[in-house]
Amino acid sequence: MEMDSPDSYLTAASEALSEIKIKGSRFIGQIYLCDDSNKAREILDGIRKKYFDATHNCYAWKVGIGREVQFKYSDDGEPNGTAGRPIYDQLEGAGLTDVIIIVTRYFGGTKLGTGGLTHAYSDCAAEVIKKAGTVEKFITGHFDVNLDFSDYGPVERAVLSAGAVILQSEFSDRVDLKLEIRKSQLEFLKEKLVDITSGRIKIDQAL
Repeated sequence: MEMDSPDSYLTAASEALSEIKIKGSRFIGQIYLCDDSNKAREILDGIRKKYFDATHNCYAWKVGIGREVQFKYSDDGEPNGTAGRPIYDQLEGAGLTDVIIIVTRYFGGTKLGTGGLTHAYSDCAAEVIKKAGTVEKFITGHFDVNLDFSDYGPVERAVLSAGAVILQSEFSDRVDLKLEIRKSQLEFLKEKLVDITSGRIKIDQAL
């Protein structure tokens, strides 16, 4: 697999909420999973409706990996660069994608200044990321194989040892299997199955 086409990524392990208070202002940080920009906007719209009386709903989202990355952040009326970018920097620093972080602020009457705002939004984003935790996920590929029943044992052992999953199996005079494996290991497994069956196995193109 080409270096610019990664097949694993980090994202939030769960959704989470965290709240901090600074000089009377409430900062409510929330993180949600989203795998495309439309989902991110849908979540943001929902938060805006829920916290319709908030002073600001600042956010940052990022979806995709490699060349397919999309992202956006917004200060939502706070001084330029004091909210959206600090939230995004925390997201980037944690190496996350397919998430949106929204920090809702209820103004408490005391101005925090640009430095104070930057720290507040950054700290709230960091706290909610910590609370959510992170998880590594893999992009997988699928392919179908057809083999002699006598080859099933060695093939099954090779498939499982490679970390692949048998999604579906059908047995008759021959065996049909639908396999799933991490994309970077797909070609290696196909070659291994051809080798251990001395070319008897039939392999469909990966999907």
